[in-house]
Amino acid sequence: MTSRSGPDAYIGQIAAALLVDVDQLAGEVAAVIAERVPELAAEPVVGREIAASTRANVVRFLSSLATSPGEPIPAGVPLEALDLARTFVRRGIDLEVLAHVYRWGQNVAWRRWMVEAGRRVPARDYPAVLEASAALLFTFVDDVLRGMVEQVDHERAQLMAGVAARREQTIRLLIEGAPIAPETAGQRLDYRLDGAHTAVVLWADPAAQAPHGALESLAEALARSARATSQLISAPGRHALWAWLTTPSGISTSELADAVLAAPSGLRAAIGGRHAGVEGFRRSHEEALAAQRLLAGGDRRFVSHADVEVIALMASDAERLSEFVVETLAPLRAAANSAALLDTLRVYLDEGGNAASAAIRLGTHRNTVLSRLARARELLGHDVTERRLSVAVALEAVYHLGWPGSPAAAPRE
Repeated sequence: MTSRSGPDAYIGQIAAALLVDVDQLAGEVAAVIAERVPELAAEPVVGREIAASTRANVVRFLSSLATSPGEPIPAGVPLEALDLARTFVRRGIDLEVLAHVYRWGQNVAWRRWMVEAGRRVPARDYPAVLEASAALLFTFVDDVLRGMVEQVDHERAQLMAGVAARREQTIRLLIEGAPIAPETAGQRLDYRLDGAHTAVVLWADPAAQAPHGALESLAEALARSARATSQLISAPGRHALWAWLTTPSGISTSELADAVLAAPSGLRAAIGGRHAGVEGFRRSHEEALAAQRLLAGGDRRFVSHADVEVIALMASDAERLSEFVVETLAPLRAAANSAALLDTLRVYLDEGGNAASAAIRLGTHRNTVLSRLARARELLGHDVTERRLSVAVALEAVYHLGWPGSPAAAPRE
């Protein structure tokens, strides 16, 4: 018991106890938001911004009460919450959704608070503690929401003041397949839509603390590597950038990968295929987003949709994909040299069953490749070439997504 008396002492204890498991509480809040508005969490960058904003608010509230339960919570809005407000504006998300998001989060936090209070507060003091706690929580959420609404109004005024709003709106209309004349859209964007487009999704891991303007610089580097004749850039969030490149011919993905790896750590990129016209503009962007979703869980920094197209299609049914991987490769998972076996099989099949070529890519001896193939045959009960397609697809799934039920950990070639 602290030296404080009355509800304040118990409030400080409850806040300190919840602060110990703050990541769990923040995760529960973010999970409810994702369940209520799945379209917000479907894109990795937005999902991470929601999670970061949620955690920052929870830590601010609990830390203040744990150290000074009898004093008002300092005014202000966490920077992560302001970033989320900006993203809502740039994505054209209604302000009412923002209010709902905070109220849902408030309800989750309040339920956890009441459970913890029930463990620590005597029955005679319970009503008074809950009354004081509710006033603190509701005032805090109201204050944060008020600050975010002010930020939304400011961002919206800035966007509406210039051509930026029309550009972002036009891009959204094109992505959504709205009936807009290509000539009109092209004039608004200063970007021709009758060529062949390759979409790029760029983003920065929030913890990476990338230099200001790093994403824009990387977009320019990719345009140079692709020898693009024109480029369109959109900023849907603080940690993300969308780009479209017009090129007279196909793009070398290896050169784009080199450009990404040369950029500051923490920056990543996913690209779609090269497609023509307005439909190609939208399709390539969808492919880049699909590739991004596969890349987000691992530590790789670049992926092309062409390399993961089959996996992206199968990943839409995550449960069935997991079952397929386990059914196809389970005997290899428990092997002593599982990673080497999987890597060898993947490269061997990718090289068309040529052990010598696979050995060169793997930096090992041909006999080592043959030995690993024999071991895999023994564990699987069949030669990999007998079920070439199934084995190859399952190997690609493990490479890009990791084993089912475990964090993605893509091996390196």
